[in-house]
Amino acid sequence: MTSTADLYDDRGDELQALETQLLDLGGRTRFSGPVRTIRCRNDNALVKATLASPGDGAVLVVDGGGSMATALMGDMIAGSALEHGWAGVIIHGPVRDRTALAQLDLGVKALGSIPRKSGKSGTGEADAVVEFGGVAFRPGAMLWADEDGVLVERGGALE
Repeated sequence: MTSTADLYDDRGDELQALETQLLDLGGRTRFSGPVRTIRCRNDNALVKATLASPGDGAVLVVDGGGSMATALMGDMIAGSALEHGWAGVIIHGPVRDRTALAQLDLGVKALGSIPRKSGKSGTGEADAVVEFGGVAFRPGAMLWADEDGVLVERGGALE
C-alpha cells in the first residue's frame, strides 16, 4: 500500500485528512478499503452485528461521539471482524483488550482504551454519513490508513 503521505502528495484535495489523532491498536497499521459506517454512543450492539457480517475488505468507521465512557470494541468483536473479512475498524471512541487487539491482523485505530463494557440495546444508526475530525465518512468512499493518519476520498456512494 502506498503511504498516506505519498497518496496525499499525488491526489491532494481529492482527499480528506482526518484531523483527530487516533492510536494504532491493531496488529496491522496499514489498511484500506471502502467505508462502512455506524453512529452509536456507549452501545456496541450494532458494531458487533455489523462486524459479524461479511466485510469484503471494508473499513468500519464507528462514530461514538468521542465519548470515552465505554469501549465500543474488544478482542472478541475484533476477532469476528477478522474472520468475516474486514480490513479494519476506526473508532471515534475507545476500545478494550489492547494487548489482544495488537495480536490480530486487523487495522484498529481508536481514541484510546477503557475496560468498561458498553451498553447492548442496539441504539444507533448504520450506513449513514458520519462526521468527525474534519472528515465526512460516506459509505462506499475509499479510505486509507497508516502510521501517519487517515485519508478518505471525497464523495462515495451517496454523492
